Amino acid sequence: MKKVAVGVDIGGTNTTIGLIDEVGKVIAKGGIKTPAHGDIEKYMDDLAEAIREMTALTSEVLSVQGIGVGAPNGNYYSGTIDYAPNLSFKGIIPFVALLKKRFPEFDHIALTNDANAATIGEMIYGGAKGMKNFVMYTLGTGVGSGIVVNGDLVYGHDGFAGECGHTTLIPNGRPCGCGALGHLEAYCSAPGMKRTAFELMAKYNAVDSKLADKSFLELDSKMIYDAAVAGDKVALEVFELTGKYLGQGLADTVHHLSPEAIFLFGGPTAAGDLIFKPTQQSMEEHLLPIFKDKIKILPSELDSGNAAIIGASALVYKEMEK
Repeated sequence: MKKVAVGVDIGGTNTTIGLIDEVGKVIAKGGIKTPAHGDIEKYMDDLAEAIREMTALTSEVLSVQGIGVGAPNGNYYSGTIDYAPNLSFKGIIPFVALLKKRFPEFDHIALTNDANAATIGEMIYGGAKGMKNFVMYTLGTGVGSGIVVNGDLVYGHDGFAGECGHTTLIPNGRPCGCGALGHLEAYCSAPGMKRTAFELMAKYNAVDSKLADKSFLELDSKMIYDAAVAGDKVALEVFELTGKYLGQGLADTVHHLSPEAIFLFGGPTAAGDLIFKPTQQSMEEHLLPIFKDKIKILPSELDSGNAAIIGASALVYKEMEK
């Protein structure tokens, strides 16, 4: 029988479920709504039912090894989701314990946050295969990160290590979604790029920009990319500035950890050289001489559409190695 693991990605709106084999191939995929009702027991029953329906269809040819879960504020040590701001379940949720209650047959059930899950996925299935020291940055609605040192994901003493997106980039700068000022996330996330675009349009009175007719709520990073490809000066400068800020933050990460490589994952990275070139240049400018020209900045090799469930499933295989 082929071994597979269940990968679960819990988002604010949807929960995606997949069956993933040992080489990272998605065998089956489905999901349920992440509810707004706040009833964790009802949600766990619905999730368990969806997982059982998916595994029952393939039980004759596949051997399910366990369940891995990626969730906002997921704590690997305790198996809990702690005060997740975009979920309706309040407080500290004993998620792994609730899953084990419904799946006592599985020895391997584990949970971590979504950025850590993607990092483990990169290590097992992606471009970090064989690397012992690397960092992954996830660029999206926020900026997440996962840190691998000597082949192990770094969780810290409380399970929440790796919040590189919340390092202070500009003292007393933009408000971050967390409430603090000047964090990297406020400049290098997709919403951060949008804020940069509006600042530049105001600075230059750029009424001729392809972005000028977009409202704040309408504009997104894909529109900025399309405008940059078409040669729009504001959009091109957005990528230059985003790369400048991100490279500065990555330089700090290099000084702390001396990784072999830093992987970038998420929507803005689809812009390719528009984001990677200024990021690499800025990082090199901010590095100590002993680190210059040593650290690779690489795109993630995970399938972006399935990365979350692939990364979550990789938790199971990491647990099986212990």
